[in-house]
Amino acid sequence: MNGSDEGAGREPRAKRADARRNKETLLDAAAAVFVASGVEAPVRDIAAQAGVGMGTIYRHFPTRADLIIAVYRHQIEACAEAGPALLAAGITPHAALGRWIDLFVDFLVTKHGLAAVLQSDDAGFDALHAHFLDRLVPVCTRLLDAAAEAGEIRSDLKAYELMRGVGNLCIGDDRDPHYDARRLVGVLIAGLYEAR
Repeated sequence: MNGSDEGAGREPRAKRADARRNKETLLDAAAAVFVASGVEAPVRDIAAQAGVGMGTIYRHFPTRADLIIAVYRHQIEACAEAGPALLAAGITPHAALGRWIDLFVDFLVTKHGLAAVLQSDDAGFDALHAHFLDRLVPVCTRLLDAAAEAGEIRSDLKAYELMRGVGNLCIGDDRDPHYDARRLVGVLIAGLYEAR
């Protein structure tokens, strides 16, 4: 094989990696705009945040629903991948759980707006919700188990219950300036430690 053949083999992989990074940047930008302005925010705002043209967004996501679903899935994956990374970071399991819950709250703030839009497609929303549970409940379980094994929290907690409780605390946070869900979630997580 000559050098030009080898270079040709690497170029498509490099382009795919660049395309994947660009898409992730676009999804991160869309999520940030959705948090700040809601899921009905103008596409031009998302394009500006991502540093791309509007055509790039429409090329990847022909409809707003396509973009919303992609953001939702992207955030699920980011949250799922963060759990093991936090446990491996050398902090206590309780601290890892607290940091993961912070990321989960960030996701939920976006999710509530997404859910309202996606409710019109019950089958699609149900599939996304099932994916959400399939990916995140095991991650939360692993974090809870690690903290319990370290003697940092009580051992009778279930991941679904904790996630549901955090989710309920987050409802309405975006509509009431006098309500700080993140503060109450912090109290809840501190309480897991105190209730050993």
